[in-house]
Parts: sequence; structure tokens; C-alpha cells
Amino acid sequence: MLHPTPILKESPSQTAGPYVHIGMTPNFCDITGVIDKDPGVTMLTPDTVGERITITGRVIDGSGAPVGDGVIELWQADAEGGFAQPTNPNSNATPAFTGWGRQPTQPDGTYTFETIKPGRVAGPDGKPMAPHVSLWIVARGINIGLQTRIYFDDEAEANEADFVLNKIMDKRRRQTLIAQREGSTYTLDIHLQGDKETVFFDI
Repeated sequence: MLHPTPILKESPSQTAGPYVHIGMTPNFCDITGVIDKDPGVTMLTPDTVGERITITGRVIDGSGAPVGDGVIELWQADAEGGFAQPTNPNSNATPAFTGWGRQPTQPDGTYTFETIKPGRVAGPDGKPMAPHVSLWIVARGINIGLQTRIYFDDEAEANEADFVLNKIMDKRRRQTLIAQREGSTYTLDIHLQGDKETVFFDI
């Protein structure tokens, strides 16, 4: 006879706490000697193929204040629409580009990634999605890391047909994911709450 399964109480949720950026990016926080350099601080090498771009913006909380102790991770395909994971059938054969970066937010909430414009990858329906990068955001007050995407305003036709963007029923809210280009820089502010709240995904 099987033992009865006890009913356990749910553990209380906890936020990432005020020190998450210190643990994930110690050199940025002037804690040296732990690791040579913070993981993901550089995504590019001289051999990286593709259009060099900068992705930047600010992380802003529900009161309109900057989030100066957050950490953002960026995941993306390379310029040909391949990924760096060696087990992926669409794997990037050129290790000069990892497709992953990690950056802390500055005291004014600013984040910046130096990367390349990603190529298109297949969506769940098998059709190419619009070029995009995926973000994971963590900071004090956030129970579970937030997942979102950044698309590019100069890819209007591809954005219009994108599988994920079209799952957002309110077209006005799709704009919270589309970065604006000026020169080689794309800018998108991330609003955690409020009237301009960024669309986040339950993944």
C-alpha cells in the first residue's frame, strides 16, 4: 500500500532582493577578484558577422522611477537566423557570436547591448518570425524574472506578420516591444507597470 501523500503548504514567494545585480555582475559593482569579467558583458568579437547595432533604453518602475539595480539578459539569433547552442539543429557554426549577453542597469535605469541585427527564425507555425531579441529582466521587487522581446521599427512588414506580435490582441500594446532606430542604435524603454507597461510573456 502506498503511503499517503502529505499536503504541503506553499512556500512564500521571494523577490530577487536588492543584491541580485551584485551577485550577477560583481565587477560592475566594483567587487573584483571573484571572476575575471562578468559573464555576458561582451557579445561580439572581431570575427562576428552581421550588422553591428546598439540596443539601449531605460527600465522604469510603476511610479516612473528608474530601476538602477536590475539585470537584463539578452538572447538572440545570429545574422543568418542561427543559434549558438551546439545541440540545436539550426546551430550557429561560428562561435564568434554567442547570441547571449548580460548587462546591469545603470543608476538612471539605462541598459545597453552592443550586438548585431538578428536574422529571422521560424515561429511555431513554421513561418519566419520578424527579427527580434528576447530579454529576461530581474530586479528587486520582481518575484519571477520577466520575459519580453524587442522588435525593430525598420522591419515593419515582418512585424506585421510576426506570429508572437499577432498574439497581442491590442495593437497599441505591440508598440511597447518595438524599438526605434536612429543611426545604428535602437532604443526601447521597458516599463514594469503603469499605463505604458511593456508586454511580458508567461514562459
